[in-house]
Amino acid sequence: MTSVPADYATAKSGWWHRNQQSMTPLLLLLPGVLFFLFYVIFPIFQSFNLSFYEWDGLGERTFVGFYNYEELYWDDAFYVSLRNNLIWLLLYLLAIPAGLFIALFLNQTVVGIRLYKSLFFFPFVISQVVVGLVFSWFYDPTFGLLNEMLGFFGFDPINVLGDERYVTYGIIAAGLWPQTAYCMILYLTGLNAVDPEQIEAGRLDGAKGGKMLWYIILPQLRPATFIAFVVTIIGALRSFDLISVMTNGGPFGESRVLAFYMFEVALSEYGFRMGYGAAIAVVLFLIMLVYISFFLWKMARDERGA
Repeated sequence: MTSVPADYATAKSGWWHRNQQSMTPLLLLLPGVLFFLFYVIFPIFQSFNLSFYEWDGLGERTFVGFYNYEELYWDDAFYVSLRNNLIWLLLYLLAIPAGLFIALFLNQTVVGIRLYKSLFFFPFVISQVVVGLVFSWFYDPTFGLLNEMLGFFGFDPINVLGDERYVTYGIIAAGLWPQTAYCMILYLTGLNAVDPEQIEAGRLDGAKGGKMLWYIILPQLRPATFIAFVVTIIGALRSFDLISVMTNGGPFGESRVLAFYMFEVALSEYGFRMGYGAAIAVVLFLIMLVYISFFLWKMARDERGA
């Protein structure tokens, strides 16, 4: 019989050998946690701190307390941006039912379904800049397809991106195109995990059509719906690129949202007011926090009730 080497016995009884099974997941998570702390949590606290200063980004900071928030209270451009953000929030949620119904259609076995899927996937893989350019041409008052169609039906042409009444809705319609495709992909993934035995049991109980969708399929799509809600809300609140490409905030600042207004006052030729921009970022973060907290609370409550 061979004896165990003394070094091996010492290593086996060491702290790492006894705890490596519990420590390995923590070590694997550590790089991701450090990146999250450095690139997400730290900037959030830094924005809160910066919002109490007047700073141009280069010179010395001046502590001004809550002055930036007081200025926000009297700033008309801030309220226009906030109003537009709320419109974005309400209308952008239309992407969720639209994505669901397209996913239900694409989940069928019909002739040419691969071609249909490719067409509906297309807006998801192109950049927001391209989407903005395509819709800018579509809305163009001189050669755009929209006014060609309106003229065909006898309506007067409209300048969607040049009219303060329509501009925000026109940009949201452009944003809904790729966002609907994203929600559709989430629901297609969820439909692949729907339990066929529950569907069969529902059919035996006489459920079909709307009842089958509401009572059998939608409850099983709850995780996909939650992710679609969260991603859509975040997308609506941080909308920036479409506005920058299609109108650059115009006409007369009527298409601004909070993210774009923050960029204008902090980093564009209009400002370099880092503290004021940070105060807008804090307001935007708090709005987002309220929405996300509500949906997390609702999901936890539903899970406990399930």
